Amino acid sequence: MADTLRIVHCFRSPVGGIFRHVRDLTEAQVAAGHSVGIVCDSTTGGEFEEHLFEQMQDMLALGIHRTPMQRHVGPGDLASAWRTYRIIKELRPDVLHGHGAKGGAYARLFGSLLRVSRSRVARLYSPHGGSLHYDENTTTGNLFFALERFMARFTDCLLFVSDYERQTYRRKVGEPPVPNTLVYNGLRATEFEPVITEPDAADLLYIGMMRDLKGPDIFIDALALAGPQFGRALTAVMVGDGDDLPRYHAQVKRLGIERHVRFLPPMPAREAFALAALVIVPSRAEAMPYIVLETLAAGKAMIATAVGGIPEIFATGSPALIRPDPVELADKMSQALADPAAYRDLMPDGADLKARFGADVMAADIEKAYFAALGK
Repeated sequence: MADTLRIVHCFRSPVGGIFRHVRDLTEAQVAAGHSVGIVCDSTTGGEFEEHLFEQMQDMLALGIHRTPMQRHVGPGDLASAWRTYRIIKELRPDVLHGHGAKGGAYARLFGSLLRVSRSRVARLYSPHGGSLHYDENTTTGNLFFALERFMARFTDCLLFVSDYERQTYRRKVGEPPVPNTLVYNGLRATEFEPVITEPDAADLLYIGMMRDLKGPDIFIDALALAGPQFGRALTAVMVGDGDDLPRYHAQVKRLGIERHVRFLPPMPAREAFALAALVIVPSRAEAMPYIVLETLAAGKAMIATAVGGIPEIFATGSPALIRPDPVELADKMSQALADPAAYRDLMPDGADLKARFGADVMAADIEKAYFAALGK
């Protein structure tokens, strides 16, 4: 077909929301007849991610290419960048879509280099929070924002996953000098089917990366505070992996609640949802987290912090939203568990969620951005 594209997605870490976003996009793009490939880091991810890659392998005409990529800027970046450039050059993309700070830098720089030797390559960048999480009052933050301003000249289109992310870019980096559009993350139709909670389920579930940005420490502190408030020890399941996991094990032990907290490795979100009555997202910063959308689509009640794009999912002033604070979270957990049915009624309407956050809507809007960037 004349309008089929060779699309390469470039990102660093194949875990969490970015990886989920890329998987959904590639699935929709392959279904639309495009040839798609992935270039990402080979040093992050575990058995769960390896299984996901195996599931994708056969459908990606341009393949899955993993090579070491450093998280932070350093001397190893030169060798890593050269390896990544050679892989991308061999794939001959029409569209190079970078996700996150490192993927965005590589996609735009390498897309620009490819333009020197061949026909037009569309260079798109989805921050997914990334460097925008840095504080503009710090030296590190200002360095990253200066780099973002510099990289904008090598960008054909910026794709934001929330209005919060777009406004943050404007405040910290400046008004985008290139086309930009808001495209919300989307879920597959099957994900809007309800998940039944197991009879012996725990009270609370945390699922996500085990790092302070996502707030596992806030969750654990709140769990210890809420028990005496509620009149009994609350039980919890914590699903995920990350470098900080041993610290959270130690925190649970220090607070004397280790008998009531079960740590489990990464698993599909819908499997985890059956393990507890109430889902908690205690993040300190977010762009547009899939886990919030997945939880609500599955018909689960939840408490989430009012950070990043999360309030855009809920109604204005929703009682389900709190600050990332253990005391506030403990109070809200006690309230929600005291009358689960009444609390569940406070969640957003499922039909409205499906209309706003469907994967088909997301993929179609991003495809339009690709063709616009190519002048088609």
